[in-house]
Formats: sequence, C-alpha cells, structure tokens
Amino acid sequence: MAAVAFTQEQISQEAHRLYGLLGCVSKSKSAKWSLQDCLAAAPLTLEINRLKKEKNAVVLAHSYTSPELVYGVADFRGDSYELSLKAKQTQADVIIFAGVWFMAETAKIINPGKQVFIPAGHAGCSLADSMTGEDLARLKAKHPGVPVLCYINSTADVKAQSDSCVTSGNVYDIAQKMPGDELIFVPDMLMAQNLSAELVRRGTPKKIISSGGSCCVHDKYRPEHIEALRAQHPGIQIVAHPECPIEICRLCDYVGSTKGMADFVAKTSARVIGMLTEFGMVNRMEAEHPDKTFIWPFGVCSYMKRNTLANTLQALAEPLPGQEVQVDPATAKAAYKAIEKMFELTK
Repeated sequence: MAAVAFTQEQISQEAHRLYGLLGCVSKSKSAKWSLQDCLAAAPLTLEINRLKKEKNAVVLAHSYTSPELVYGVADFRGDSYELSLKAKQTQADVIIFAGVWFMAETAKIINPGKQVFIPAGHAGCSLADSMTGEDLARLKAKHPGVPVLCYINSTADVKAQSDSCVTSGNVYDIAQKMPGDELIFVPDMLMAQNLSAELVRRGTPKKIISSGGSCCVHDKYRPEHIEALRAQHPGIQIVAHPECPIEICRLCDYVGSTKGMADFVAKTSARVIGMLTEFGMVNRMEAEHPDKTFIWPFGVCSYMKRNTLANTLQALAEPLPGQEVQVDPATAKAAYKAIEKMFELTK
C-alpha cells in the first residue's frame, strides 16, 4: 500500500491543525493529546483526506470512535441517526463507516449501489449481537399482531422483521404513533424500561414487550456513581443515555441520545458536567466546549475503538475482503422498509 510522500512542512501544518482541534482532548484519564501525538497522526490523516478526494469517498465517524478519526478525517460525525441521514443523502461513490458493523450495514441497506467499508471489519456490538432475526420471529409468534419497533442498534435480520426502526432520539415519539396499546421493542432491555416509563409520563402508556440484551458500556453505571460525582463536584450536572438502567436515568439532570446530550451540553450554563456514556463522546465535548469541564467515571466501547487511522487508510487504499459490507438482497429490502418508516415517522 504505497502512500504519497508528504513534505515536512505539510506534515507540520497538518499536525498543528490537529493539535488545534485535539490539544484539549483526553487520550486517557490522565493525559491529553500532545503535539507529538499529532505529528505521528499527520501523515495518515493527510493521505486519508487525499484519497477521499481521489475516490469520491466520504468518511462517517460515530462519536464513540477516537478523536483523530472524528476530527482528523471524518466528513460527518454524530450518532446513529445523524449518520444514517448522511448515508442516505451522500453523493459519494464510496462510504467509509467508522463505527460498528450494524451501522455500516444500515448504510449499505440505504445505499445498495454504493461501496461501503468499515475500517474495523466485523466489529460487533453487545447490544446488536444479543438478538437474531430468528429470535425476533419467535417473539412475534408469541404476540401476533403486536407492532414491532427495533432500535437502530440491531442487525439487518432484526430490522427486516420489524415494522419500524427507532433511535434513542425518536423512540418515544415513534412509539406513541404506533397503533394499539401493546408494543414489541427490541433488542435493548434497559431502553425498553425507559420507554415504558416515558410513555406513562406522557399519558400514553403501552405494554412494552421486550427481549434482547444491553450496551456493555451503559449498563455498568450504578446510583453510587452518581452519588460520588455529586459529592465530589457540587453543582455538577449529569447526563446519561437511555441505554442506561432506569434507576440511573431517574437520577440524572438530562437523559437523551448522543445528539441530545451534545445539545444539552451546548445550552447548559453548568461549567462541570458528568458524562455517563462512552469515552469518545467525552472527547467530542472536550473538543467542542473547551471552556467546560467533563467528569467521566468510566466506559469505553472496545468495538468502536477498533477503528483506527491505519485501518481507515487500508479501507480506502486497498480494502481487505472483511472490510467490505454486503447484505443479502432480500434481507436488505425488508430492512429498508423499517428504516424508511423511521424516516417517515420522524418528519
């Protein structure tokens, strides 16, 4: 894989560009990005950005991936819904999706005529991998006629068995629009609890039938983590994702999608904010709000972090077979209906 040789001046300029974006961002809980880190990343970001133009490619990076991807090479960054929209709207011939497999699958379903690659290869997701299409078919057989919503964090097989997809940002509104007083929601068991509680709060209760698993990051938070944050940082405001346990969500100042959390952080007057979510989201907030302090107890998605500058360059220059995303046409056609229904119900 031959790369273009860049001059020391080009590398220095790129490193300073990166450092301007990442100098206030944490590499770990004890260290920030240094200029040396940016000098090491610069040749890769330069080559990736060059190849994007050459191949009419676009890079979509989920907020949970690493900051050198999010700010170094991504054309669009955000949560699953934002990136699904960008995938639908892009005029690029090639989509590089820095995320996990179900996200890249979704991009391929929406864009069957485009090439879609995921740098990390078949990077899984504890939540999406907790349910198969066969699992959902058996659940539906036990509850005939009950509408099915699937969280976008699900496989193509599960989407193909569902009436509509949802995200953490639109799940409540779409659930209210579904007919009847019962609803199957998969595969997030914890979000199902939060969905049920929110529908009661809105005065539109439904019986939520759920099965599946949980997010290996968000399911680890406990009330004592919130108690510790408030004791150590008086005046702190704490945000969480609805993939967290319901007892956590009830104790937080804001609960919402990745985009919702970003909007809350932008608007709040609080100077110290506790983040009960994945480390990449903390990185984003540090980069975008250097005047605020973000306290993060723990939580890293190892699947997301499999996406690197090196394998993103590989996916662009000489993609490996395992990096290209293919979806069975019949499955893709059925899954597309659920995704399109989500877009329709979100309007």
